[in-house]
Amino acid sequence: MQNKTVLVTGSSRGIGKAIAIKYAKEGFSVIINCAHGEDELLAVKKEIESYHVSCLSFLGDISNYDVAAELFQLIYNTFGHLDILINNAGISYIGLFTEMSPSDWHKVIDTNLTSVFNCSRLATPDMISRKCGKIINISSVWGSVGASCEVAYSASKGGINAFTKALAKELAPSNIQVNAIACGAIDTEMNGFLSKEDKASLIEEIPSNRIGNPAEVGELVYQLTYGNDYLTGQIIHLDGGWI
Repeated sequence: MQNKTVLVTGSSRGIGKAIAIKYAKEGFSVIINCAHGEDELLAVKKEIESYHVSCLSFLGDISNYDVAAELFQLIYNTFGHLDILINNAGISYIGLFTEMSPSDWHKVIDTNLTSVFNCSRLATPDMISRKCGKIINISSVWGSVGASCEVAYSASKGGINAFTKALAKELAPSNIQVNAIACGAIDTEMNGFLSKEDKASLIEEIPSNRIGNPAEVGELVYQLTYGNDYLTGQIIHLDGGWI
């Protein structure tokens, strides 16, 4: 696995960090990224390197195409190719739709959806030329069913789901698989606004009777990219039976 490379966007904490650590444990060279929080990112880099694998960290907002292009140039200059792309970068916005500003809307859409376009667009030419590659997009159950007071977030994740299905069809002849994981309630800082009582009420709605953890997402992501060459265009719900 030492020659295999994976890029995990939004990997300074939470789900992205867990995914990056999983690949490091499996011997991959790992590229990590976030837009803010350099100290957190460097801490993840140090942890990854403790598994005796290469780690490239990049601080920058990949919702900006030029910044994403800079990242990919660095990847190709360092490793020569990218085997796996995990589009995980994302933010949430909780609030009434009628109180949401246009700038808030664009920030959510750009961070959650445009970054997926940017990185996929920059990764695919090399993958196509090599006739191999895996892309996993981290989505949400709200992309499938929508959530009150999370219109922009739900729209961005619904866009990711449609993007996944369409791109999978286009890239399948080149032996590139594109899938998405629609996460349910996962124990990350994004859900930190929930009170103890809110979490208890949420758990009552989940048949598995618990909130998921980031490591479980990391395990599933890895499983989907290890073989499974006939699995593509799928939106896989990891939600404990919630939705």
